[in-house]
Amino acid sequence: MSKDFIEVKGAEEHNLKDLDVRIPREQFNVVTGLSGSGKSSLAFETVYAEGQRRYIESLSAYARNFLGQMDKPQVENVEGLSPAISIDQKNAANNPRSTVGTVTELHDYLRLLYARVGTPHCPECGREVGEQSAETMVSRILDLPDGTRAKIAAPVVRDQKGAFEDRFDELVSEGYARVEVDGEEYDLTVDRPELDENYDHTIDVVVDRVKLSSEARPRITDSVETALEEAGGVMKLILPDPPEDPDIGGSEARSTGDLANVGSDEDVADAADRLVLEFSEELACTHCGIDFTEIETRSFSFNSPHGACPECEGIGETKEVSEKRVVVDESKPLKHVFEPWSYNRSYYQTRLDAVAAHFDVSLDTPFEEVDDEIQRQFLYGTDDEVVFERQTKNGTRRKQKRFEGIIPNLERRYVETDSQGTRDHIEDYMSVTECPACDGTRLKPASRSVYVAGTAISEVNRMSIGDALAHFDGMEARLDERQTTIAEEILKEIRARLGFMTEVGLEYLTLDREASTLSGGESQRIRLATQVGSGLVGVLYVLDEPSIGLHQRDNDKLLDTLEGLRDLGNTLIVVEHDEETMRRADNVIDMGPGPGKRGGEVVAQGDFDDIVASDDSITGDFLAGRRQIPVPDTRRTADDHLSVLGARQHNLADVDVDLPLGCFTAITGVSGSGKSTLMHDVLYKGLARRMNDNTSVNPGEHDDIEGIEGIETVRLIDQSPIGRTPRSNPATYTGIFDYVRELFAETKLSKQRGYEKGRFSFNVKGGRCEECGGQGTVKIEMNFLSDVYVPCEECEGARYNDATLDVTYKGKTIADVLDMSVEEAHDFFESSSRLRRRLKLLKDVGLDYMTLGQPSTTLSGGEAQRIKLAEELGKRDTGNTLYLLDEPTTGLHSADEKKLIDVLHRLVDNDNTVVVIEHELDLVKNADHVVDLGPEGGEHGGEVVATGTPEEVSEVDASHTGRYLRDLLPAVDVEGPRGQRVEPETREMATPTDDD
Repeated sequence: MSKDFIEVKGAEEHNLKDLDVRIPREQFNVVTGLSGSGKSSLAFETVYAEGQRRYIESLSAYARNFLGQMDKPQVENVEGLSPAISIDQKNAANNPRSTVGTVTELHDYLRLLYARVGTPHCPECGREVGEQSAETMVSRILDLPDGTRAKIAAPVVRDQKGAFEDRFDELVSEGYARVEVDGEEYDLTVDRPELDENYDHTIDVVVDRVKLSSEARPRITDSVETALEEAGGVMKLILPDPPEDPDIGGSEARSTGDLANVGSDEDVADAADRLVLEFSEELACTHCGIDFTEIETRSFSFNSPHGACPECEGIGETKEVSEKRVVVDESKPLKHVFEPWSYNRSYYQTRLDAVAAHFDVSLDTPFEEVDDEIQRQFLYGTDDEVVFERQTKNGTRRKQKRFEGIIPNLERRYVETDSQGTRDHIEDYMSVTECPACDGTRLKPASRSVYVAGTAISEVNRMSIGDALAHFDGMEARLDERQTTIAEEILKEIRARLGFMTEVGLEYLTLDREASTLSGGESQRIRLATQVGSGLVGVLYVLDEPSIGLHQRDNDKLLDTLEGLRDLGNTLIVVEHDEETMRRADNVIDMGPGPGKRGGEVVAQGDFDDIVASDDSITGDFLAGRRQIPVPDTRRTADDHLSVLGARQHNLADVDVDLPLGCFTAITGVSGSGKSTLMHDVLYKGLARRMNDNTSVNPGEHDDIEGIEGIETVRLIDQSPIGRTPRSNPATYTGIFDYVRELFAETKLSKQRGYEKGRFSFNVKGGRCEECGGQGTVKIEMNFLSDVYVPCEECEGARYNDATLDVTYKGKTIADVLDMSVEEAHDFFESSSRLRRRLKLLKDVGLDYMTLGQPSTTLSGGEAQRIKLAEELGKRDTGNTLYLLDEPTTGLHSADEKKLIDVLHRLVDNDNTVVVIEHELDLVKNADHVVDLGPEGGEHGGEVVATGTPEEVSEVDASHTGRYLRDLLPAVDVEGPRGQRVEPETREMATPTDDD
């Protein structure tokens, strides 16, 4: 075996046909080919899986118990493997607490920087916080009323795991008897607490119990000094019975007030009965009398109670009852306008009656005609008492009190109720808003008031990666000598990580952006940047279409990064369709010759020129221009438009966008320019709210959407999964399986046995195999080895019991049908027009290779989107539908992309409107209309750079998309409104004027 190659022998994973292939090591390899030809089966399910499996097998059995292990792929042998790392398109995280900063570890370094060199300031007055002496603490304590009972305690353990038996022995030997453990007092000489060592505990040693008075000052001073010495400069004052209005240094000292907030986590053990104040020799605001605990890295973590905003618990958002959802249609009368309250229910009816009588208004009065002040009191409660009447057996009872208000009533019930149904009902009228306490920064006031070079960590988190890199560039010049010495290495790491993120084209992302909102391509590039920063050598990296979501302008940055990984001495295997990626690769492996069962072979291998010269490669035909996606002969234009006005969500800069109805529109622009915000947050959610009266949808900020009367329905076809369990598959999602089950239920044997349609479902009891529950496989738990899924012994993977499999249709069982590809099923069901029509739709969108029973969890985002598109095509088409698609070319070979473009044109020809977000130029050049956003990403984007036909956009120098379009576009005719042709010389009429 040569050490210069990874040699795969006898690979048979999925559709691979006993494949032998040699992949050069320490080179940039691209695996390409038609959709379903076996690219991922080779790169991920065979090479990566075997590399990962062998690496984990080299670890101890104990370590493997925690790491898990991948199943052994169906391959005879793979030689020359290195430890393998997969960088795929899965979302970085679905946890709302995960941000770009946390998943890239940038936030960890920021927390360290601010904890070590940050200068704390008072969140109340803004003054720099200084140290305070024991004498100052005593003076402030004695500001409390004479006679106040107090405990002076030393916090010797703070939120640490352990049983602390030795620590208790040590305290007893030092003469201490009383401690408070997690807020509960113990006498160590009588009863010691038994603590669970797996949980965090806080232990406060009670140094003294005293009644406060000026005569006790010497004793209090000694106790304070002892507590400070015992706890390393920190002490607590515990007030079992706090005075009504304690005033220490002029600040509010209640458990919910500022003083508790500045002390520590909550600094309060029992808000109802006692008050705990914390003092520190290190940090205090002498002006406001606010004490601060020592600054730690966890003080800046919104995932820890030490740093998280107590109102939103570090989420940055709160749920509140929305006035707009409570009152959706202001033209309705008072008795029907409040959506959560039903006037037919007597409880709500009597209250509305009483409030209306109090203000002398009729319940039949439209809400919009009621005085604003009265509207407010209906919603938020009356200023004066209202007379409420209730009929009883003994007559009418009257009670006078203030009306609570509809919104406060909902908010109170949401907190107090034990009924999940009630909570779900109220949640329909709530919206997620930025936390007012922390302004969405997620952190406590004290954490937001620590500055490095004049900037708080919350301000840094709101910067884009590009701006943050500029902010930290040369920061040492803004620090003093001591700070520079401490921060030097931290700043190097921060700048390096920000630099790696910039290199892969993510400079527009803000550090506080939720990781769950990132696209698959963005998540993949984040992980790629992390790997670049690791500097590993001799690693096998397997990547899945890293160019997805990248504008052509940014693709060069990505390819430079990949080449840098290669030059370090690593091996790259990249599944990709992008032409520029193939041009810069050292080796290209073209899979084919067809999809599905017709694929699984290497049809060509070599450098870019070798693929172009191959007679057997469809990829080579497209690269050489022997095949191509043509520019349409005509462009459609329209008199009617759907107009988005004043869109300003996220980085959109108050833009107006016109989308021609009955046309094919592409929304383009560099990454982060605002495309998804415009389509998803503003257009789709705005239409869903307006057209479907969907109060659960919260659209992005915009003034209006005009021209809605020109469309009947709107459908978003994105790349989210079609199902989240293996039981979901293309056949069930598209409804094909319903027709198949009907055919089997109509067979002679089914009628004889009384089998109905439900008998042939693997999701319900009766016809399915009960041994595996209709899954076809059984999971065998292997302890420290990975779980193994084996075919069910009872049904041998068929999912059904023997009685059900006795029934055949044209010689095939229901299990055989699920194993058919779309193309095979299309030929097999030639006598069923309904089935053939739906199967043809799947073929039309390039999914002829896919098996009907393929679990939805194994589908790519692009495949899921095309299945949704086929399902939409199968619906009865009445025209005037607005279809919204997000990068539909994801995962598509040029040959498959051509099929997709034909389908999109077919939708428009049927009098519908199609709007797509897309970077792929072959699709963009086929659009009738282009809206190009930019000019850059993030805060430097959000503007309409160019709009018009692809030809018109190509002439705009400021458009990055236009520059790449220029070489692809010959002159074309233009088609008039709804199919009317326009002569070429009248094309200028469609050109935007200065006024436009």
